[in-house]
Amino acid sequence: MLFAILCFDKPGATALRAELRPSHLDYLAPRREQILFAGPFLAEDGATSTGSLIVIDCPDREAAEAFAAGDPYARGGLFQSVDVRAWRKVLPEGA
Repeated sequence: MLFAILCFDKPGATALRAELRPSHLDYLAPRREQILFAGPFLAEDGATSTGSLIVIDCPDREAAEAFAAGDPYARGGLFQSVDVRAWRKVLPEGA
């Protein structure tokens, strides 16, 4: 089952995001096979990260929530909010 994990940073957390980024990437590396795509949300300047989106394949919501909670960004207190939602890929066709 696919899940979208939408995370939004606390205001003014740019330095914390930079500090936690190496451990975040280390956390994702062994899980790459279950990640369909991932990346940051950006501020209007097109450069400043303001949150994250990860779409993953997990057996159920509990596994997706555990994935989100285990991320060093989440454990480190970066996020103002985290929303885990079931998701279905529609395009491109045949997916």
